[in-house]
Amino acid sequence: VQLQASGGGLVAPGGSLRLSCVASGFSLDGYAVAWYRQAPGKEREGVVCMSNSDGITNSPDSVKGRVTISRDNAKNTVYLQINNLKPEDTAVYYCATPPGPNYGCYDIMEYWGKGTQVTVSS
Repeated sequence: VQLQASGGGLVAPGGSLRLSCVASGFSLDGYAVAWYRQAPGKEREGVVCMSNSDGITNSPDSVKGRVTISRDNAKNTVYLQINNLKPEDTAVYYCATPPGPNYGCYDIMEYWGKGTQVTVSS
């Protein structure tokens, strides 16, 4: 079981990025998938999650209205679109899933991918 986040990079304020979370060794279909981020010196923060049981969860005010989560089961991939990026969005972004397909967004995440760095700077 492995998750790999990618798609990060350096982007100017106001720009957009689409991050990808690809699963290997299992099918993401039916799994809750969450995106988290951790900025330097700060605690990890949940960004958004989607699951069959919970739908799409609310995002914190810091990103509300600027993030969209989606999945492509054929590609075994979940995406995080972030628009109107701000310097405070600079962080390592991680995707995570719970232990199995019968868990939801509010259960403990078991599998974590290596993060992808997003840096927002002019």
